[in-house]
Amino acid sequence: MRRIGFYPGSFDPLTNGHVDVVEAASALCDTLVVGIGVHHGKTPMFSAEIRAALIEGEFGPRLEARGCHLRVTTFDTLAVNAAAACGAGVMIRGLRDGTDLDYELQLAGMNAAMAPAIQTVLLPPTSLSRHITASLVRQIALLGGDVTPFVPPLVAVALAEAIRAKALA
Repeated sequence: MRRIGFYPGSFDPLTNGHVDVVEAASALCDTLVVGIGVHHGKTPMFSAEIRAALIEGEFGPRLEARGCHLRVTTFDTLAVNAAAACGAGVMIRGLRDGTDLDYELQLAGMNAAMAPAIQTVLLPPTSLSRHITASLVRQIALLGGDVTPFVPPLVAVALAEAIRAKALA
């Protein structure tokens, strides 16, 4: 039986913390589905298509080489419903600190009540990226700061291009 994991998030932008969680999750699954949450009330920095391309560019070949197939999808429903729709038995969640733990345990309990067949697995990023959040990376980028320590190189280039395009508009 194939083990399918579902890792939901906004990934706006993809950070080194996300990279750590995907790397760890790929050891637990035969297929890892990265689900990009699309919320019509929010205006992301990157379109869902660009986020998907960055995720595929960062992970596709590397995960395949390790025997974990990567799929990237979008969803605009409850993450647990999106996980069930893609056949996942495991919901992957990143866990940065104790504040995250309280929220994630509540969320895991609610998800278990709605979809008992889906087990939540909490994965911490490494200590080198535990402090990174996508919202802080966006703020640093928008204010002209150097985001290269916080994001993969593909993402750093995409952020610089997005900021440049925004400045020209």
